[in-house]
Amino acid sequence: MKQAVTRRGFVRSLAGGAAATSLSAPQFMQTGAPNGKLQHACIGVSGMGWHDFNQIASSPNVEIVALCDVDLTRIGRAAERFPNARRYQDWRELFDKEQKTIDSVNVSIPDHMHAPVTVTALRLGKHVYCQKPLTHEVYEARQVAREAKKTGVVTQMGTQHVSQLADRLGVRMIQDLAVGKIKRVYLWSNKPIGTLRPPGPRPVKTDPVPDGLDWDKWLGTAPVRPYVAGVYHPGLWRGWQDFGVGWLGDMGCHIFDSVYRSLKLTAPKSVRARVEPEWADNPARRSETWPVWQIVDYVFPGTGLTAGNTIEATWSDGYKYPPEDVRQHIDNQPYPEQGVLYVGENGSLLLPHQGLPQLFPREKFKAYPPPKVEPGHHYHDWASACLAGGPTLSSFDHAGPLAEVVLLGTVALRCPGEELLWDATNMKVTNLPEANQYVRRSYRKGCETSGPG
Repeated sequence: MKQAVTRRGFVRSLAGGAAATSLSAPQFMQTGAPNGKLQHACIGVSGMGWHDFNQIASSPNVEIVALCDVDLTRIGRAAERFPNARRYQDWRELFDKEQKTIDSVNVSIPDHMHAPVTVTALRLGKHVYCQKPLTHEVYEARQVAREAKKTGVVTQMGTQHVSQLADRLGVRMIQDLAVGKIKRVYLWSNKPIGTLRPPGPRPVKTDPVPDGLDWDKWLGTAPVRPYVAGVYHPGLWRGWQDFGVGWLGDMGCHIFDSVYRSLKLTAPKSVRARVEPEWADNPARRSETWPVWQIVDYVFPGTGLTAGNTIEATWSDGYKYPPEDVRQHIDNQPYPEQGVLYVGENGSLLLPHQGLPQLFPREKFKAYPPPKVEPGHHYHDWASACLAGGPTLSSFDHAGPLAEVVLLGTVALRCPGEELLWDATNMKVTNLPEANQYVRRSYRKGCETSGPG
């Protein structure tokens, strides 16, 4: 058996960029299964992992052969559908035992474990479908994208909406200059927030770990803390900084994608965040959780599709919307719950999240002929590309830089009010050195890496 993946091995390999992992990764290979189907392993099969499992399994080109989740009580539904699939609680054991039997994996687990699992899979030559955000930190996103490029496998980030008709139409219309070159962009996400924004600080009590859950494996690279029922696992981890990247990281990769893609943006020049004052003034909350609301201003270099040498884009959430006077650009209609507004030289384009693009003023564009665009199937297209080659819409060469943009916003959140000047080449904030501690985190040391589900 190959040497097990350890935390030290992964950290050392990620820090070295091109250095080999402790797995001594083989060259890329397909298993060449007799039935001609992609031999696939699911890492994380609950929550969004359940959705990913079903979508991938629905492809006629896929055979589910292995299932992995640190909470064994949550594997049951998937195992009922594929009773012959081999079951694991530790992703490292899966890779050790299945190196020669699987072609691909999906990584549908909490954000803080995306990079360890994904980089290991890439270096083993496995195709990867990874949930958004691609990683937990900017540094990790850069390394994952580099590794994917080097290995040449087929990759896809879980921004499934980019394959659907609405987003593809919006991107095409912006690139067709339907409203002229773009002067300003607003993005927002204000769906019900519920318990995904914990008030903090962390509870001090300890609850018994439920049967079937390996809590240490769930913690993975994060610092040790006791299990508390109903606070982290299974679905509330996004609001805690050690595990998730908050609302911006959750929805930002979805909603920012059309902007980044349509305008052909690159790394931002600067970013500044405004946040909930009660959070900013409370060290116990600020060190543990994400704010209840946030407004993040980005300044990007201009492109051939923007009206100026720079283009500003503002993200807001937590029931914050673009300023009231901006509604004039959509004929004073109410803002949708989530979406993007492009303000152009000749009009505006509103792209509601999961809704068709709308042009304003309506009277001016009532006869506008929409372009012909074919939707795709984000999961099936990835599976087909794994077998036959070809591009995917959210391959890591696109998803990595996009994730860096979104995650840079989470750096700014922890330095509220400060304009952070970003040196993308060297991956550092140049005017506020203390901000760089949030560009790259330290992993928990002294024990083997655990794969959460």
